[in-house]
Amino acid sequence: MDCAFLVGVGLSRLIFMRILNDVLSSASLDVVLGEGDREQLYQEALYYFGLVGGLNVCETLEHAWRDPYNRSEIEDFIIAWLRKRAKKKEKAVAGAYLAYQQEQS
Repeated sequence: MDCAFLVGVGLSRLIFMRILNDVLSSASLDVVLGEGDREQLYQEALYYFGLVGGLNVCETLEHAWRDPYNRSEIEDFIIAWLRKRAKKKEKAVAGAYLAYQQEQS
């Protein structure tokens, strides 16, 4: 996808979502992210890679994704973020279950 031909707001998000889909496919991960989680991952990735407030974020993401080293770093970041998110959700579910068990006692 060429950023020069895209018009509108959120082009870098569109590119990031394509990257996210590529990572999920290549890692054979069957993960469903809500809009809030996707936005959080996008924002954290921009901060992590120093792209917040930068010019041509869309183009920068595309170039980074094409570079083997940067691609690996992006993949590692996304997978680590997904694992961290899964652990948080797991702890939340366990905490809710324990609270429920205590109520039943």
